[in-house]
Amino acid sequence: MGIGVEKKFVFDTVERNGGAIAQLCDNIFYFAELGMQEFETSGLMMELLDKAGFAIERNLSGMPTGFVATYGSGKPVIALHTEFDATPACSQQAGVIEPAPIVDGAPGHTEGHNVNGAVMIGAAIAIKQAMDRFGLKGTLKVFGAPGEEQLVSRPYFVRDGYFKDVDVALHDHIGTGFGTVYGLRQYALISAEFTFKGQSAHAATAPWNAKDALDAVVLMDIGWDKLREHLEPTQRSHRVITNGGDQPNVIPNKAAIWWFFREATAEKTRALFEKAKRIAEGAAIMTDTTYSVNVLSAVWPTRANRTLAEVIQANVEQIGMPQWAEGEQKLVCDLQAKINKKAAGMPTQIMPLKECVQSVSANDSGEVSWVVPTGLITFPSNIPGVSYHHWSAGVSLATTIAHKGAVAGAKAMAASALDLFMDTKLVAQAKQTFKAEIGDTEYRPLLPPDQKPPLELNRDLMERHRPAMRAHYLKEKPVFS
Repeated sequence: MGIGVEKKFVFDTVERNGGAIAQLCDNIFYFAELGMQEFETSGLMMELLDKAGFAIERNLSGMPTGFVATYGSGKPVIALHTEFDATPACSQQAGVIEPAPIVDGAPGHTEGHNVNGAVMIGAAIAIKQAMDRFGLKGTLKVFGAPGEEQLVSRPYFVRDGYFKDVDVALHDHIGTGFGTVYGLRQYALISAEFTFKGQSAHAATAPWNAKDALDAVVLMDIGWDKLREHLEPTQRSHRVITNGGDQPNVIPNKAAIWWFFREATAEKTRALFEKAKRIAEGAAIMTDTTYSVNVLSAVWPTRANRTLAEVIQANVEQIGMPQWAEGEQKLVCDLQAKINKKAAGMPTQIMPLKECVQSVSANDSGEVSWVVPTGLITFPSNIPGVSYHHWSAGVSLATTIAHKGAVAGAKAMAASALDLFMDTKLVAQAKQTFKAEIGDTEYRPLLPPDQKPPLELNRDLMERHRPAMRAHYLKEKPVFS
């Protein structure tokens, strides 16, 4: 695939809007909103898409910060989707190579979802303009997916039918390199909170009258810990106690523990969850309490379609790696040395196309990847050697490093969507590849059919920190042309 007039137009459009993409990246960085509470972020993204001529559907699956923006009509239907939430207690000043929160204890972007969102919006506007300029037929859908860090939104979107008419989907995610992969990428996951209820009593004068819900939480935790030795090495699980009572002299009548269970396949994850429920039942019996389970979300492993990977890779090779300035490389090397990593700087070559090795991480885009062919675009906006959800991963995210990577990512996403609109044989081929990749695996949602999204998630945290964070919001907003 050469660079025809249409693709040159898309590249030029993204490049012309590079300043707006950078501005959006930085706006979202300072909003730093936690999952399900991304009101400033999603509001700005929807505002930009509305101004660009998209029809906006808000409140997807009952989530106030979820949306889909649509342009065009008919086939093919190409979907772009990404996330934009931050992580708790990760506030970090951009460009500072030591722990330096913008607001102490506040959320911050330390996975780069601010850049993800900017890439998608920049790409969507470029594709829309190309559709207008060249009379391209088809429908472009742009999904804003809240709460990725809690893996919330896309299982609900899929369950509620928002992807039923989509032919292929493209997902972008920040990385340190530029390219794509194919095959199984990430694990399945079930997110569930176990709540135990008992009976309170004075802890000193009449503890025998109590049924200690916190004891049940502790026993479940111990029980699961003892089980770990007998689980397959591919298993991962981790938890936080979300309710441990109010004060020491009041035995808690209610306590809760929130678990993530991860495995390589959906069925293995389902089996893991069933083990957890049996352990919870045992803990309840031992403490004479009762328990309930609330599944906040549940996702299948993430997979990437080979045909779409080949389309993406061809565009990445045309675009090439961003050219890093001396000062940018110095910042990167200085940070790498600070965190005891090899001071190698940013990569200067694109990633080769390859089949990926399945990782233990998860992303709720996985749910989409089992119902429609899905391609992944990784773009270089973070620093090699950093650990996500750590202050070091926030250093580059509102700097020219992130901005250059975002422009490259938006070009790759826009150009790949353009190829699919212009050559529907690629769409058909991606579907054929998808059928072969899925094989005889039957997709059965892990999410309970009547489950409601956890709208209250992170609300208290954001209400606590948002007033101080507002003082750092950027006054300037992006303007796309």
